[in-house]
Amino acid sequence: MARYTRILLAVDLSDESSQLAERTVELARLNEAQLSLIHVVEPLSFAYGGDVPMDLSTIQEQLDEHARSKLDAYAKSLDYPVDKTFVVTGNTETEIHRVASNEQTDLIVVGSHGRHGLALLLGSTANGVLHGAPCDVLAVRVHTDKDNEPA
Repeated sequence: MARYTRILLAVDLSDESSQLAERTVELARLNEAQLSLIHVVEPLSFAYGGDVPMDLSTIQEQLDEHARSKLDAYAKSLDYPVDKTFVVTGNTETEIHRVASNEQTDLIVVGSHGRHGLALLLGSTANGVLHGAPCDVLAVRVHTDKDNEPA
């Protein structure tokens, strides 16, 4: 069985990200792999369709800096050395694919929420990363408090 030597963990820095860390660190240890982290910040122009009559660059820079400090803290909290961290702005799937290719990653780890109904049909970030990925993708099921609520 092939060994993974370069693992890229894609995190959204939500509370559920810690569930991904446990699995990923376990895999990295077993494979003695280099571990890198990526967080993608979607541009504010995506949210507003680019039709905002003001300069959003200062706000975007603040979002990027906040994400960088959160990702650095996340990396330090892991019980495994992190080789590189990436905070990038753009389309989530595209940026994860780009960094994975550039870094010669052989495994991307992403979180996946249980999807039902319309959300299942429309897909998710994990599904988007899977299609077009330059390497293997592991989608780890993350559980939220909502998973325990009655329907």
